[in-house]
Amino acid sequence: MAENGQETEVKFYVLDLNRIQMQLQALKARLIHPRVLETNIRFDLPDASLRSKGNVLRLRYDTDARLTYKSASKNEQGVLSRREIEFVVEDFEKAKQFLEALGYQKLVYYEKYRTTYKLNETLVMLDELPYGNFVEVEGETLEIIRTSSLQLNLNWDTAIATSYTSVFERARTALKLSFTDLSFANFANVNVDASNLGVRPADE
Repeated sequence: MAENGQETEVKFYVLDLNRIQMQLQALKARLIHPRVLETNIRFDLPDASLRSKGNVLRLRYDTDARLTYKSASKNEQGVLSRREIEFVVEDFEKAKQFLEALGYQKLVYYEKYRTTYKLNETLVMLDELPYGNFVEVEGETLEIIRTSSLQLNLNWDTAIATSYTSVFERARTALKLSFTDLSFANFANVNVDASNLGVRPADE
């Protein structure tokens, strides 16, 4: 997230995450955060008023517990831009109980492994989700993001203008999945391809 509290990013579905990582290393990108498991809970009120307005309330744990609010996003050529407020909380479980005491309910639980690099003026996140691998590129402007994406030989026309949880809903519908948590355990015996996710590989 930028210092001005604005998150501007693009994401791509990829078939070969290792190749992207090798390209980052060849470009002398700097490793910011080694691979780490993230666990996330998205919350909403019983009337689903946050989701209906495109807003996000998320509690995440990786190396720290973080509480995040995101406003509805604006889409420009596949790049999503939105206001983001994020801060570290002392205790993940207590923060969860606090939100539940205020009437918020779990909307979805999801997991991913993330490795983060700094490439020029952008952050490049290598994301391993239970249903596939993705690259997120975050920066101050669309042009900065586009430049880094092209350096990584990612097809700009395949940018995904939606969230990981929305892609999960596509997979649930396409594959008629009964579970609601996006976890590695749930997807252990599920075969997923790009058509199930409604995306196109950016590295073909």
